[in-house]
Amino acid sequence: MMNNKLALIYLSILVTLLVFIAVGVFRQVFKTHRRERSFSNLRRKLEKKKGNIQDYYTLASIYSEKKLYSQAIRLFQKAIKIATDDDKDHIFLIYNGLGYTYFAQEQYDLAIRQYKEAIKYKPDYVKALNNLAHAYEKKTLIAQALETYEETLKYDSGNVVAKRRAESLRRLVSV
Repeated sequence: MMNNKLALIYLSILVTLLVFIAVGVFRQVFKTHRRERSFSNLRRKLEKKKGNIQDYYTLASIYSEKKLYSQAIRLFQKAIKIATDDDKDHIFLIYNGLGYTYFAQEQYDLAIRQYKEAIKYKPDYVKALNNLAHAYEKKTLIAQALETYEETLKYDSGNVVAKRRAESLRRLVSV
């Protein structure tokens, strides 16, 4: 009797785990399928006609996720080139994406330049500030990194990454 209960408990745990795994796999498959369909549609659209900055930004972001950085850079730059005055409210996203792409290729000077451009358009853009500080860290520009993390905390005092990294850098500087 006890063995049957124990077997039933083990079986229940196994089935529950399998259900969670299956749900996770299906979610990932649907997400990937949706991204690939979007990728394919945008590529076709931009091959046939000129798109808007949102189209170029979205396709560049997908290329970046796929680690196809040279294509992503080209598309981010195209988005910047065609941006109009009406697009200036969102251009900081493009500069940040371009910075991320350069950062991923360990081109930290270029990444820093792009992050600074993003911040120029939106000074309180916390993501770009964190990215800029991280790029400074990679270049071992500790004072600039610490200053940038502290600026991030001015805009978002609860930012966990900035808090943790600033505290770590403060200890490093005080040693």
